[in-house]
Parts: sequence; structure tokens; C-alpha cells
Amino acid sequence: MRIVFAGTPATAVPTLEALVASRHEVAAVITRPDARVGRGRTLQPSPVAVAAEAHGIEVLKPASTSDPAFLEQLAATQAELGVIVAYGALLRRDVLDALEFGWINLHYSVLPSWRGAAPVQRSIMAGDEVTGATVFSLVEALDAGPVLGTITERIREDDTTGTMLDRLSDEGAKLVVDVVDHIEDGDIGAVTQPEDGVSYAHKLTTEDARIDWRRPAFAIDRHVRGCTPAPGAWTEIDGARLKVGPLTIAEESTLKPGVASIGKREVRVGTTTTDVVLGEVQAHGKKAMPAPDWGRGLGGGTEVVFG
Repeated sequence: MRIVFAGTPATAVPTLEALVASRHEVAAVITRPDARVGRGRTLQPSPVAVAAEAHGIEVLKPASTSDPAFLEQLAATQAELGVIVAYGALLRRDVLDALEFGWINLHYSVLPSWRGAAPVQRSIMAGDEVTGATVFSLVEALDAGPVLGTITERIREDDTTGTMLDRLSDEGAKLVVDVVDHIEDGDIGAVTQPEDGVSYAHKLTTEDARIDWRRPAFAIDRHVRGCTPAPGAWTEIDGARLKVGPLTIAEESTLKPGVASIGKREVRVGTTTTDVVLGEVQAHGKKAMPAPDWGRGLGGGTEVVFG
């Protein structure tokens, strides 16, 4: 089957690689335009663009999928099916209808749970025990199309969004190829999503990532892991932002919520239940470092208050 693939971030690359290695042909790749990154603000292609160019695949970078010129480019690929993984832009009706077999999307949740932009982040933050990935037929409503295949994956106690996405993107890639195989063979049926059990994973903002030390330790742990690596959980000290990486939950409570004890071997912070022990932290304009190393700059044996 002749495919056009749409994706942008690194989490989409495993699916592209799996399709390239499959019996199908990737006729072209659609990705977001080059973006300015880093302190130098230099233009950089997306990870998907880099992977596609390494395979000699034509790369399309439309500023808008509503541009008539993009429809002409899409038609020129002679693709029969579109596959989307974290493309980052909506496709209008005429684009959805442009291919014989339509478009399928790989979404990192077990639909209808966690429709939207941040399914893995929200799932971890909510304390879910299981998440997964779903391949569904794309429709104009948000992540609401009929389901073609699903996998599940247990959320481990130390999983972050980063580690969870690494596993889901690898296993989801296999699922996509399997679904495409069956679409070509004509022996797959789509299942309408149930109307109950729908939840939405709204995009995380920087403010959403702020730690509320008045919450229980287990909720703070999930919050930090869900925000790792992006947008990054954070707190404030003397009006300056401090990014906080995954932490561990202590067995006892010795501090008031938000009060941090700076020791030689650990930095401990109070919550409404037991204390937590910080792992890696990053002060504004500095590199990430172990919390005790950061604490030594403040002077050991002191207490500070996080806001």
C-alpha cells in the first residue's frame, strides 16, 4: 500500500521507521515547518523530517494544510492511505477525503480515555495504572473516530512521560504496521468508540506544571513524573524558578508543606503527608544537577521555603 506519513516530534519517528521497513511504500512525509531552537534561534528541521530525508523520502512542510497548493502536492504523491502520529496540526475535510482509504491516527491512550494533546502526561498525573495506544480512523471530531486497534501498557511506579512515550511509540509503531497490513488485506473492521468513559487531556501549560506542596506526597510524585521531561515541574525559591525532576517519597513527615531542609546528602521537602526527597533540580540559567549539589550552594543545614 502506498502511504503518506504525517508526524513531527521524535515520538513519531519509530512509526515512520516501522512503515519504511514494512511491505508498504512511504511515498511522502508531511511535517511541520522548520522551527527556531536553542539560544542561537537557528532553524532546525523536525525529527521526522530528518528521518525521512535519511531514507530519501520526499518531505512536505506546509505552513497550512488549507493551502490549495498542499492539496495538489498530496494528490501528486498518489498515496492511498494517510498515517498520522503527533503531526501537530488539524487536517481539514477535503484533506481527509483526498485519499482512497482515508487517514488513520496513532494516539497514546486507550480511547475514549484521554482524548487530546497530552494523554500520557494527564494519565500519569491522574494516577492511572494502565495506559496504551490506539489506532483509529481520523474524523473531524477530536480523537473520536472508530477504533482499528489498541494496545495496553502498565504505568510503572517510576515512569515519567518520557519513559512511557518511549515504550508506547515503539509498541505503537508495531500496531500501526499491523493495522495497515489488515487494511490492505481488507480483513479489518472499525469499532465505534463508546460515549461513556470519555476524558480529555488538555495541553499542559507552564503554569500547570507548578508544584503545589499542599498536596499529598503521592500526588506530587505523579505530578512531577507526568511533567517530565516537558514542560518540567517547577517551584519557586526567593522568586526564582527551580525545575524539579523525579523525586522519592520518604516514610515520615518532618517538615511543613513547602519547607525544604538542605542537608549534605539530601534535600527534603514537606507535603501534607510524608516528606519527599528531591532527585535532580535545575535552577534558572543553570544546568541540571543532583539536588544535594544545588543545596550546597545555599549552605548545608539550612531550611528554605518553596512557593
